[in-house]
Amino acid sequence: MSANHHSFDVLIIGSGLAGLTAALRLAPTHRVAVITKRGISDGSSNWAQGGIAAVLAEGDSYASHVDDTLVAGAGLCDLEATKLTVENAPAAIAWLQELGVPFSTELGELHLTREGGHSHRRIVHATDATGAAVQKTLSERARATPNIVFFENHMLVDLITDAKLGRAHQAGKASTCHGAYVLDVDQDVIETFQAPHTILATGGAGKVYLYTTNPDTATGDGIAAAWRAGCRVGNMEFIQFHPTCLYHPHAKSFLITEAVRGEGGQLKLPARLESHRFMPDHDERAELAPRDVVARAIDFEMKKHGLDCVYLDISDKSPAFLQEHFPNILARCAELGIDITKDPIPVVPAAHYTCGGVVTDLAGRTDLTGLYAVGETTCTGLHGANRLASNSLVECMVFAQAAVKAIQETPAGEAAALPAWDDSRVTDADEMVVISHNWDELRRFMWDYVGIVRTNKRLERAAHRITLLQREIHEFYSQFHVTRDLLELRNLVQVADLIVMSAMLRHESRGLHFSRDYPDLLPVAKPTILVPPAR
Repeated sequence: MSANHHSFDVLIIGSGLAGLTAALRLAPTHRVAVITKRGISDGSSNWAQGGIAAVLAEGDSYASHVDDTLVAGAGLCDLEATKLTVENAPAAIAWLQELGVPFSTELGELHLTREGGHSHRRIVHATDATGAAVQKTLSERARATPNIVFFENHMLVDLITDAKLGRAHQAGKASTCHGAYVLDVDQDVIETFQAPHTILATGGAGKVYLYTTNPDTATGDGIAAAWRAGCRVGNMEFIQFHPTCLYHPHAKSFLITEAVRGEGGQLKLPARLESHRFMPDHDERAELAPRDVVARAIDFEMKKHGLDCVYLDISDKSPAFLQEHFPNILARCAELGIDITKDPIPVVPAAHYTCGGVVTDLAGRTDLTGLYAVGETTCTGLHGANRLASNSLVECMVFAQAAVKAIQETPAGEAAALPAWDDSRVTDADEMVVISHNWDELRRFMWDYVGIVRTNKRLERAAHRITLLQREIHEFYSQFHVTRDLLELRNLVQVADLIVMSAMLRHESRGLHFSRDYPDLLPVAKPTILVPPAR
């Protein structure tokens, strides 16, 4: 076997909470490879501030958590997926505690905060850096586990399916995933990873927009690769814009957690408009309304008054309270000259979470035999038309565990002979300006045309631009040696196309998708499922 060919029992692409949960739970019985295109902790999980939703408080109930999720999801949540997630959330929290995650406590008990859309305090957190605390703990555990091998600075190129092996597709039978071609960025070579089970845990696609709370890794790699391989995707029109991203020229993608509003923070207009608190004008739940409502309200006020941002004020709380609950936000704002104990925080909405993705069943199975998907890269049905705050991290763990169980119960088939990647007919690119220009153009027109508020004309313009970009990128991809930047751009353009196609199919306003041409809600809620063309 060549040095560029690797064989494992399970291939996991992505090293966030979903990927590491699957790796740690599989390690006792399987040899696991974890592919991550940058460092192990460079994904979105590490950036999650708010927390993890679970029914743990007296007076709370599974039914209440389910109801809150269904309300936020605007009629599109799958009830079984929602129940599965909610009912397994407390066990997931207990597992993290066993691993040593340092959650915030009060009088010896887990401290539970409340976030928008939740009827009870049920958010388990580690101050205001929950994701970082969880990621650090799981990363250390995984690195110390012999059966888990990490491949950092490795990026997914494409999944290896029957079609890539030249096998004719049999009618009525699902195609099989045999592994993946992966770019070793440091060595600049493409390697073959073979495994009877592959898990996509590649996160979302926030970088398709100009302004996002997501890290640079969020380029929709798993969604795009699964689509190219023949998997359905669902509900891609539902992109959640977080209402409160810090607005400052030196603060890239810094999120102001929902918990600030949960603990009493108020959204206000600037001083020249008398610091008017505007959320009660838009919704009776005010700052505790679901994210889509708050984001649209901020967008409305900014456009109405010609503002660059609005302000989130929690200065009525004591400095000791802010230091205890929001130490990272307090410190980061202080670095930028904003004293949140006295001054309001300038904020704007930003693309935050991809509610749609690769369609899976309740065990994380996709349309390809041997291919699973977990976490933000999926459409499990949990989030519907709008994700309820802090339901994402728990979804990662619950569905990773479900996929692990399915893998453990599925015997490995006979390994196929996989060909090495052939790049004999390509050359090194003579200039990279095409990639950087197209990347910038894509993110700008997606922000302008496919943002918080949409119209038919804007979507048509975006679709036209995407078609032109796809031609350029396909030509570039066919002629030149692949790089990480090229692969990410290729994936982002594919995801942009899926978002726009889905948005154009939805002739109503529901959840995160708001159309001026179709402002009303249709009487029946239906998911948007896209089926890839036969290849």
